[in-house]
This record gives sequence, C-alpha cells and structure tokens, in this order.
Amino acid sequence: MLPRWIQLFHQGSADDRDRLGGKGANLAEMTNLGLPVPPGFTITTNACRAYLENDRCTPSGLWDEVRNALAEVERRTNRRFGDPACPLLLSVRSGAKHSMPGMMDTVLNIGLTDATLPGLAALYDERLALDCARRLQQMFGTVVLGLPAREYEAVLAKFAGVGGQTDRLDLTARRQLLAAFTAIPALHGLAIPDDPFAHLEQAITAVFASWNTPRAVAYRRSQGIADDLGTAVNVQAMVFGNVGADSATGVAFTRDPNTGAAGLFGEVLVDAQGEDVVAGIRTPQPIASMAAEPRLRPAYDQLLEIAGRLERHFRDMQDMEFTVERGKLWLLQTRTGKRTAQAAIRIAIDQAEEGLIDRAAAVRRVEPAQLERQLHPNLDESQPLSVIASGLPASPGAASGRVVFDPLEARQRGEQGEAVILVRRETSADDFPGMERAQGILTARGGMTSHAAVVARGIGKPAVTGCAEIEIDEAAGTFTAGEVVVHEGDEVTIDGSTGRVILGHVRTIPAGLGGETAKLLAWADRFRHLAVRANADTPADAARAREFGAEGIGLCRTEHMFFGDGRIDLVRDMILAESTSEREQVLVALEALQVEDFAGIFRAMDGYPVTIRTLDPPLHEFLPRDDEEVARFATRRGLTTAEVRTRIDAHRESNPMLGHRGCRLGITFPEITAMQARAVYRAALDCTADGVIVEPEVMIPFVSDAEELRLQREVVVSVAERLFAETGRRVPVKIGTMIEVPRAALLADRIAAHADFISFGTNDLTQTTFGLSRDDSGRFLPDYVAQGILPSDPFQTLDRSGVGRLIEIATTLGYQARPDLKVGLCGEHGGEPSAVAFCDDLGIDYVSCSPYRVPIARLAAAQAALASPDGSSSLSDGKIEGAAKSEQERSFAHVGDGNAIGYLD
Repeated sequence: MLPRWIQLFHQGSADDRDRLGGKGANLAEMTNLGLPVPPGFTITTNACRAYLENDRCTPSGLWDEVRNALAEVERRTNRRFGDPACPLLLSVRSGAKHSMPGMMDTVLNIGLTDATLPGLAALYDERLALDCARRLQQMFGTVVLGLPAREYEAVLAKFAGVGGQTDRLDLTARRQLLAAFTAIPALHGLAIPDDPFAHLEQAITAVFASWNTPRAVAYRRSQGIADDLGTAVNVQAMVFGNVGADSATGVAFTRDPNTGAAGLFGEVLVDAQGEDVVAGIRTPQPIASMAAEPRLRPAYDQLLEIAGRLERHFRDMQDMEFTVERGKLWLLQTRTGKRTAQAAIRIAIDQAEEGLIDRAAAVRRVEPAQLERQLHPNLDESQPLSVIASGLPASPGAASGRVVFDPLEARQRGEQGEAVILVRRETSADDFPGMERAQGILTARGGMTSHAAVVARGIGKPAVTGCAEIEIDEAAGTFTAGEVVVHEGDEVTIDGSTGRVILGHVRTIPAGLGGETAKLLAWADRFRHLAVRANADTPADAARAREFGAEGIGLCRTEHMFFGDGRIDLVRDMILAESTSEREQVLVALEALQVEDFAGIFRAMDGYPVTIRTLDPPLHEFLPRDDEEVARFATRRGLTTAEVRTRIDAHRESNPMLGHRGCRLGITFPEITAMQARAVYRAALDCTADGVIVEPEVMIPFVSDAEELRLQREVVVSVAERLFAETGRRVPVKIGTMIEVPRAALLADRIAAHADFISFGTNDLTQTTFGLSRDDSGRFLPDYVAQGILPSDPFQTLDRSGVGRLIEIATTLGYQARPDLKVGLCGEHGGEPSAVAFCDDLGIDYVSCSPYRVPIARLAAAQAALASPDGSSSLSDGKIEGAAKSEQERSFAHVGDGNAIGYLD
C-alpha cells in the first residue's frame, strides 16, 4: 500500500501530475527510465492542501512518512542525514501541477550544520562546504524565516561586490562571509536550528506556505491556474556543481525556445549551483562550450543523448535542469519547455512532419495566446535608431516605454495605462507583478534561461537580458550605457528579437501571418466546425481580416463610418433636423457616402457574407459637446448657440445606453433605416455588376421584442424590392438581429420567425445581464476578481453561467423555431478561446471578432472541435451540416496549403 502523503520517485509516473505535481511526476518518470536522477521523494499536493486547509498545521503522520522515505534515500546514496562523517544534504523544491517558474520557494543544502560542515569538507573540500553553508544561511533566512533579502545582499556586496560573485573569494573571506550571514537572524531575534530534521520540517512547511505568496497568486491569476491545486514538495539528495572545473550546473532545452530550431539549446555555469543560472548572478556560457572542455565533454555527450530520448518519450520540447558533479551528469528536472510564439508554431510543425506527433496534436499544441503574440509589432527598421547597448534577445517583440527601476512602481504605472520598461540588475519572483504590467523588461545580468527570460517568454513580454553594457544606479535613478545616461522616466525601446536597447520611442510595424503560421492555421481549418468572421468597419479592416483568414464580416458598425472627415457635420445635421423633409435631405448626402463604404467592404470580402448593422448607439454620441463645437455648428447652420443647445437638450437622456438607440431609432425615424438599407443594396448591386459575389446581411440591433424586428424588416425589404425592380437585378436579402438584452434571448423563438439569422452582441448582453456599465465597472471589477466573487472580468472572458445560459436558451429556442436559422456571436468575446469553445459546444455557426483576433479564433475553434469526444457539436441535430458547413467549405479557398487540403484523406 502506497504511503498516504509521500511517494518515492521510483513509485510514481508522469501520469500522476495531480498528486505529484509536474516536477515530481517527471522526476518519477525519469527515474523509471533509468536516467541519472538523484534519489528522493515527493510529498503530494494532498499534504499541501491539508496543511493550508487546517490552519497551516501539517497533516497527521507526515513526519513519520518523511523519516521512512529519508531512510530509503540514505540507503540509495550511502550517506546519512545529519551524519558528521558522511552527511547527506537535501534540496527541498516546490512543484505544482502547472509550471510556475520561480513563483514558489526552494531551499538547498538542508542538513548542513556546524556538526556536518567538517564532514562535507572532508568529502569534497572546505571551499565547497563554506559555499554551501553560505547559500543555506541565505536561503533559509529569506525563505523560511522571512528575513529581508536586502540584508544578505548588502553583506554579500561588501565581500564580493555588487554582482555577488563569490568564486574569487579565498577561504578566509569565505569564512568571514559565512559568519556575517550566520549573525543576521540573531539581529531579528531568530535562529536557524542546529537539528537537521528541524531544517527539513521548516523548509517543507515554507514551501507549502509559498503557494499563497502574493507573487504566486498573481502568477496563477495571469495564467488562469486554479488556486485550490496546492503544490507538491520534492525532497532530493543534493549533488554539487560547485566542486571545481570538472563540475557545472545548467539549463538545457531540446530545441531553441526562441526560434524553435532543432538542436540542444541552453547555458551552463562551471563551478556553480543551480540557482546561479536562474538568478543571473553570473552570465553563463552557451551549453556547447561544454564540448570544448575535456573534463565536461563526456557529460555533454550524455546530455545530448538524454535530450533526444526525453523529447521522444514526452513528445514535446523539454526544458531540463542538470548538474555535473566531478564529471558525472545528474538530471534534476525535465518539463515541457516554455517557448515563444514563433518557437511554439515551428516546433509543432516540425514535430508533426518528423512523425513525432500527428497534425491534430500539433494544432492542440499551440496556445491561442501564443498565436496572438505572433501578431505583436516589430521595429520599423527604416527609421534612424539610436542603439545605446546590446544584450541577449531573451523574448522576442519590441516595446517602448518610460524607464522604471522599481517593480512596484512599474505595476502601479502600468495599471494606470502608462507604457513602462522595467529595468533591473536581474529579476526575482517578487518582481512578477511589475513585469506583468510593464511593456518590456531589461536586465543587466542573467542569460537566456534567467528568471527574467523565462517569465517574459511565458507572459509574452519582450525582454533583453544580460545587458552588461549598462550600469544601473537605482539610488540615483539612472542607468548608464557608455557615455549615455538614461534617467528614470526617460523613454527607451527594447528589441527582444535582437537584444538591442534603443534611446527614445521607436515606430513599430505589425507582424503578419506567414510560412509556418499559415500552415498551422491551414491544418486547424480542417478540424474546426465554427466559421470565423471579423468585425470590420472599413475596406482596409476588411482586407486585413481577409488576409488573416476571415470568412466574412460578422459585424460592420455603420456608425463608425460617420466619424470620417466632414461626415460628422452631416450626422449632426441629420440628428438636429426639425422635420422629416429636412432630415431626408441630409440622408441623401449620407447615403452616397455609405454606398461608397459598403462597396469597398463588399469588394474586399468578394464571395463572403457581410453583416451590416444599422445605426445602434445613442444619438448624443454624435452631438457637439464643448462650447467651441456648438459655436461652430451654430455658425454653419445660421443658428444661435442657444438654439443649438435647445436642440441638443431635446436629445439628452439620463441613461442613454438603455435609451433611444438601436432599433428604437429606426422605429422613431424609419427614414434612417431606409437610407442605410438603400446604401447596402445599391452598393451590393453596383458590385454585382462588376462581377463581385456579394452576400449582404442587414442586422437590426438592440431588439427586445419580435414586433420591433418585424417593423424594421418591412422597411428594409421594401427598400430592397424597389431597387431590384428599378435595376432588374437582385442580390440575396437576409435580415436578422443582434441579441443584446436578456428579453430578446428569452423570446428568441418569436424573434426567429422574422430573422434569417441572429447574432449575440456579448458586449451589451454582458452589460444588460449583469446590470453593469462597461465604461464604469473597471473601478470595482478588479476587486471582485481579486476577492473571488467573479472568476474573471466578464467583459474579457465570457460569463458562461449567466450570459452563456442566455445564449444557450436563445440558440435552442431559435433552432427549434427555425431549423435553417444561422446563429453567430459577434462581440469581442468572439476571439476569446474559452468563448469560442463554448460556441462550438452549442453548435452555432460562426464567431466574429476583430481582424487581429481572427487567427486566434481559427485555432481556438479547431482545438474546441478536437476536444469534443466525437469531434462534433453537442447539439448535433443536423444543423452543422447546413449553412455552417457550406460557409466553412468556402474558407478553404484562401488557405493555399496543399498539404492541409488533402490531410483528411
């Protein structure tokens, strides 16, 4: 019978991530593969949860199980924990189910006391023993006792300089440094226990407690990781990379995490312990340098072989931590490696073409958020660039912002919407909230696998690390690069793709979808059920959406066209007209402009449907606001300012978002709806005459009753039929509605009687369902999320339990009333992966989102389809085989990837 709280490495497997955490599960898997893993055991996540749920009391029987497991580690290492002559030292590391790099705590060299120090020196040498004792004092003091890290850093700086590099200290200096570290706890009335087992107990409980540190909580929130999982604790025999020139520590990836290129990628530090690489205390060397060192070459060759074996076994790129002790290689960890968007796509494609995974796995492998980062801007190289320094290109992308040295300030200013670049000597886990809010990160120290690099790649931020050319003076609020002094608040640009640091703001250009990205999306298109359209209001937006693979326009907001040059005056004339005849004169001029706009969009979307929404927002949004605008309008119309203000006041509303807007405007002023309908069908007929395939769809917004839609439909149909009679030509007439209020969702069967399609406007539907103002709720919604009242901001992530329930009801009612009804979702949630998955599960026809989110929606739709048990919609009543499928088939015309087209054969 397995222990209740503990599992030895050889008892576990990679399949038990829930209990063993990712690190423990993979240590178990590597142990059972016969790889050189230092022996140890994992305290399960069950124990952590019990500890946290029981007011931070360890569960009954835990320490007895720890002692029993420790005896097995002693047997396997032939050393004894606490033995003065042949001491066993331990590392205590966190390891949650999901990788949280650097967010939780680690303590190394547990078991090193005054009594065991001579024994360790005899096994190795005094230099190593003093180094390990110094590290234990610092890690135990800061992690377990909670002492300020700055006190240790200040002492370290006195002995080893600002960089804290102790490798050049002689034995006398090392003894003095250890004594100074040992004295720090006493200054706070604390002490590190002499009993090795007390070391171990306190270190384990400190790792349990680190699950709820602010940095860990902030990271989980940013990554969507549940708070109730808890962390496992891995207790493992120490091996030492700080023994001398034949010893080293390093991090290695089985492929380049920046580009995805095949081949071992990583860094190594000779004569160092593991945290030195991540902390960036010394700048490491490329891992290939091991091949040139005879004493490390055998370990390097073995690492190459193991890297290939692990990638084949786990079928994904691996991130390995290793130590070489006196020429012997030890594996301390392997995990799925974090990678840039570019690397994620290339690795998925390459592994599929190598036969390691299939194309469905490749599509599942790339996260939609990674694809979104691929669309981030890059530097416009045509402009003069004032490059002041260069470092390592740790995380691709470009960002400009004002220099900030304090992570807390970076977080605060970032939350206020200011673009900042966080500049640090090196980052630690405590810096994460500032890193998350900054536009980019620049560090003076650290390599491509430092904390700054790994975290930046994980959260999609540009980063330049190991920039030794800059000198940071936080007290003065400056950093210096050669002759250039950059002050806090000055603007700089970093290029995470090249490592350049540039003075001032630099223009950027958007990235496109080329090569491997297009291939992956073509594969994705073969799996998805949902069609993907775009929200676009101009021909340029429509053309960009088509480039990104949009299969039509799901929402064209006609009111956005009214803000162009000279148009706002016509709109104001229309609104403030005192008679129908006066309003109709203005509408003639507006109609000509709208015809031109719609024709441009139809041409850009040749062969695809275009859904055009009639005027929706409250009219007050278009009216003059300040005295200058009022005076200008009055002069142009030959009115007094008092007369203009009287007309404006006549349109004033207390709650305009729930007032005279949408279909209510069309019912009050049917001539507005008629003008827009004429513009739509005139443009469509003109384009058809030129051979363009046009599929116009007119969408009536803000309907809450079937009668509203019926009346507005009559206006549109009447206009269209008159035009068809005049020209002798026709185009399809499809009229539907946008469901934005709960009543419309609940009466969807009645509304469907007058609709060819319905589309959920989730921005307003969220607003009306919650009774929230999306313009004002930003003041308090973050508190709701932080306190767990809501799992996330419902304007960013679709609220399935409330808004989603209304969508489900409306979809079911709509299909029951009209089986050929087309159903879509056109709010910005249409590009949010969890909402896309929800739509796929409901079996609706399409989602629509901003052009730049179209690729994300395409990938998310494919992943949703692949995640369903049978690969089909849960509402499989034949609906998918109709309109949705025909629209889906049209999408493949623009893919242009022959391999993808024939894949399902």
